[in-house]
Amino acid sequence: MNIPDLPPDLSFPKLGTSPEDQEFAFEVKRAAIGPYIILRWGWDDNFQRDVHDSRYREKPFYMVRRGEKRLGTLSFQVLAGHIQFGEFYLFPIFQREGTGAKILAHCLKLADSLALSVRLEHLHWNPVRSLYKRHGFVDVGGSDIHCFMERPVAVKRPATDG
Repeated sequence: MNIPDLPPDLSFPKLGTSPEDQEFAFEVKRAAIGPYIILRWGWDDNFQRDVHDSRYREKPFYMVRRGEKRLGTLSFQVLAGHIQFGEFYLFPIFQREGTGAKILAHCLKLADSLALSVRLEHLHWNPVRSLYKRHGFVDVGGSDIHCFMERPVAVKRPATDG
């Protein structure tokens, strides 16, 4: 599946299997979530690369691009009965300016058009939680490390006369 462009200038080209694409995705992860991983465990580059490589092989990754600028990555995977959203990382310079909220809303609109709920997970201590809560995600479980959240399909109400 392709993620449609978000006018006026955001696009989501699918990342491939090239070493350059995989390295770009890893560098975005390191920049965006590295500080939160370091808080808990420090940064073990070999371990993080192994985790990243495994995830990169098992799901589709998309670049987030504004014009020619590479802002980050996301994964949007249509599964039986829901969308799995994740690997949503923006370089810190592009965070906290509303871009993440626009991208998330765009992906949720796409999920709604497919009549599918959206599931994701995040580190308990990652402040991204507030973004997800603002967009209708609720807690559905967790582990010692991750919070599992889901956002149900938005119900479209018929227009009323009158």
